[in-house]
Amino acid sequence: MAKTVDQYFDELQQTRVWQSIFRSGTGSSTLKRALAIQQNVFLHLFSTKVRTRMLSFSATWYLGTLTLGTFLILVATGIPLMLYYHPSAPQAYADTKDLQFVVSSGMFLRNLHRWSAHAMVFLVFAHMFKVFYRGAYRTPRELNWVIGVVLLLITLLLSYTGYLLPWDQLAYWAITVGSNIASAVPIVGDKIHFLLLGGNAVNANALLRFYVLHCMILPLAAIFFVAIHFWRIRKDGGLYNHASEPATLRAAAKDTTAVTEPR
Repeated sequence: MAKTVDQYFDELQQTRVWQSIFRSGTGSSTLKRALAIQQNVFLHLFSTKVRTRMLSFSATWYLGTLTLGTFLILVATGIPLMLYYHPSAPQAYADTKDLQFVVSSGMFLRNLHRWSAHAMVFLVFAHMFKVFYRGAYRTPRELNWVIGVVLLLITLLLSYTGYLLPWDQLAYWAITVGSNIASAVPIVGDKIHFLLLGGNAVNANALLRFYVLHCMILPLAAIFFVAIHFWRIRKDGGLYNHASEPATLRAAAKDTTAVTEPR
C-alpha cells in the first residue's frame, strides 16, 4: 500500500537531520507549541501566547510598522547605492552626479532613498508623539520607551551622517554648522567636534567617518534595537497600557465619583 504524504512527513520528522534543526518537534499540546516558538531563530522574538485583543484591528495608524517599512526601503535602496559610490573626497561628488545622470534609474534610486529617509524621520516623531499621548511610557513599558528614544536618536544620526555623502556645498556647510553647534557644548564640546569629524574641519576624514557610521554602525545598531523594541511590545501585551489610557482613567474617575457622591 502506497504511503500518504502525511506518513512521509511523519517519517521525515523522525530523522536525525530534522530533529537537529527542529529540536522541539511538533504536536498539538500547548507545551509543544510553546517550544516550537521559543526554539525558532525567527519566531523566538514573539510571545508564545498573546491576548485576544492583540489579534483584533485597532486604530493605531500603524506608525511603528510604517517606520519599519521605510527603514527596509532605505536598506534595499542603500545597498545598490553603495555599489556606485566611493567615500573619497575627489570621487564622492562625481559619483553622485553619475548616479543622477549616467546610471540607469540612478536618480529614481537616490530620490527614493532620500524621500524614504524624510518619511522615516516624520513617522518616528509621529509615533513618539502618539505613544506619549496614549501614555505607553508608563508601567510596565518604561524600558521600551527608552529604547524608542534611542531609536529616535539613531534615526536622526542616520539622516545627519547621510547628509554629507553627496559632498556638495550644501552638505559641506550643513555639516560644518552642525559640528560647530556640537563644539559649543560646555567642557566636552571640542572633544565631540573632533570625534565627530575625525579632525578639526570637514575633510576626507569626516567623509570616511560619516560613511562608515551611515552604512555600517548605525544601521546595525538600529536593527539591534528594533528587534528588542518589537520583542518588548509582544512581551508587554501590546503597544499601549490600556489601564492607563485617558478613556479608561476618565471612566474610572466617573465610577469613583458616582460611588462617593452623597445620596
